[in-house]
Amino acid sequence: MHSDDGARTPMIAPSLLSADFARLADEVARVADADWLHVDVMDAHFVPNLTLGRPVVEAIQAVSPIPLDCHLMIEAPERWAPGYAEVGARNVTVHAEACTGDPRDVARDIRAAGALAGLALKPGTPLERYEDVLRDFDTLLVMTVEPGFGGQAFMAEVLPKVRRARELVAAGHLRLLVEVDGGINADTIEQAAAAGADVFVAGSAVYGADDPARAIAALRAQAAGAA
Repeated sequence: MHSDDGARTPMIAPSLLSADFARLADEVARVADADWLHVDVMDAHFVPNLTLGRPVVEAIQAVSPIPLDCHLMIEAPERWAPGYAEVGARNVTVHAEACTGDPRDVARDIRAAGALAGLALKPGTPLERYEDVLRDFDTLLVMTVEPGFGGQAFMAEVLPKVRRARELVAAGHLRLLVEVDGGINADTIEQAAAAGADVFVAGSAVYGADDPARAIAALRAQAAGAA
C-alpha cells in the first residue's frame, strides 16, 4: 500500500459526498473502477456540517466493490476512529487538529483494529509540526480546501506541504501515501500529482460526470502523466 518514489501509481478515490444519498448502493457501484471510495464523516462540531456515521459506513462497506477510505472530520477521534476500522474500512483518517492527545495513540488503535491509519491536516496547519508523528501513520491527507463542505475551489497554496511530504518519503524519513482532498478535477489534478500526491479525492469530477468510469480513467491518466 505504500508509495515508492520510483514507481508511483496514482489512486483515485471518488468522494461519496458528491453522490446521491438516496441511492447510496447504486452510487457506490458507479465507481467500481476507482481505487478507494472516500467517505466523509462529519459531526457538525469539528466542521459545521453533518453527514453520516458508523452504521451507514458499515452498510456501505457491505456493498462496496472497492476499499473504503474514511475521513473523520469529528471531535474526539480517538474515541470513534477504531470503530470504523472494525466495520472494515481500509483506511481511517483523523484530523490532527481534533486529536485531544498524541495522534500516535489513535494510529496505534486504528491499526490494531485492522485498518491503515491516516492523519489529515487543514490548509493552515503546518506539516513541520507533525513530521515526527507521521512516522506512525500510513497516509497523510493534505486538505486542499477547508474541511466541511464539498464543491470548494482548489487551494494551490497548500501544495508546498505536499512537496515537503514527498521529499520526506523519497528520502526515507516517512513511509506513507500522500493524499489530497478538495477541488480535485481535470484542471487541478496535474498540479497535485506534480507536487507528489499519490491518492486523489475527487467528488463532482467523478460523480458529476456522465460516465464515472471514464472520468476515473482520465483523472488517473492525467495524474500518471504529471507525476
